[in-house]
Amino acid sequence: MKLIITTLLLIFNLTLIAQSNQFAGDYSRSLSNTDGKHRIEYKLTLNQDGTFLFHSYSKMQGGVPPEVNKYGKGKWSAKNNLVHFLSNKNEDFDTKYTLDFNNSTARFITKNPRDKNDKIAPTKLQFLESGIFWIQKIDVFKL
Repeated sequence: MKLIITTLLLIFNLTLIAQSNQFAGDYSRSLSNTDGKHRIEYKLTLNQDGTFLFHSYSKMQGGVPPEVNKYGKGKWSAKNNLVHFLSNKNEDFDTKYTLDFNNSTARFITKNPRDKNDKIAPTKLQFLESGIFWIQKIDVFKL
């Protein structure tokens, strides 16, 4: 009986680990106009250990300043296809990492395994809410 319970607990824990592995990876989004004078890039890395790094780059011709880099880091957790972000003010902020991801949530969107049509649906994270106003409703695609 103890062996059966131990085996079930082990299988349960392995499925939890496997579910969080589907979220981990690199996500990216690049936006630019046709002449290439304006460009915005987002890069998000969700690490297996539950930490994340975010980089936003923008280059606007005539902007002040013309190029801007913004960084954020912290911890992430996933539950029911929602990824929650948390930044610790004591550990995750310094002169480089200034973006506060507290109260940020993104939905993990992937093609349903039961969907058998040939349409390609890229895996992505869609930010639903955030204290960073310009990141809400942004989609970043898994590489």
